[in-house]
Amino acid sequence: MINIVYKPIGVVHSPFTVAKGTPAQPVASQAAGTIELLPELVEGLIDLDGFSHIIVIYHLHLSAFTSLTVVPFLDTIPHGVFATRSPSRPNGIGFSVVELNRIEGNILYINDIDMLDGTPVLDIKPFVPVFDVRQANRTGWFTG
Repeated sequence: MINIVYKPIGVVHSPFTVAKGTPAQPVASQAAGTIELLPELVEGLIDLDGFSHIIVIYHLHLSAFTSLTVVPFLDTIPHGVFATRSPSRPNGIGFSVVELNRIEGNILYINDIDMLDGTPVLDIKPFVPVFDVRQANRTGWFTG
């Protein structure tokens, strides 16, 4: 396999500094925070302020991969890591859909934050319901 290297495009500023007590998903959060984008990338924010929500792709910098099976916080039974949203992942990549309040220069003000302070941001994309919302007819172990 080839080696893949990403350079962070920014950093999350969050009220959460440790995993314990951090919301497990954005829908469970009412916390506000910011994303500080590298100043040289500000031009890439043009027109992003027209979207109410954004997808943030980030590196789970404080999470260590430990096992291919995990017990998720909503269950007591082990499941394969790829069937969960556990932060303990082989590549430590996370994503969150958060509300975008406003943009001031290179700072994005967001709500519903579930990321730790200092989280490296890898990419930002607009959330577009017609593309991003799907009707799921199976939700695996979560149904039980």
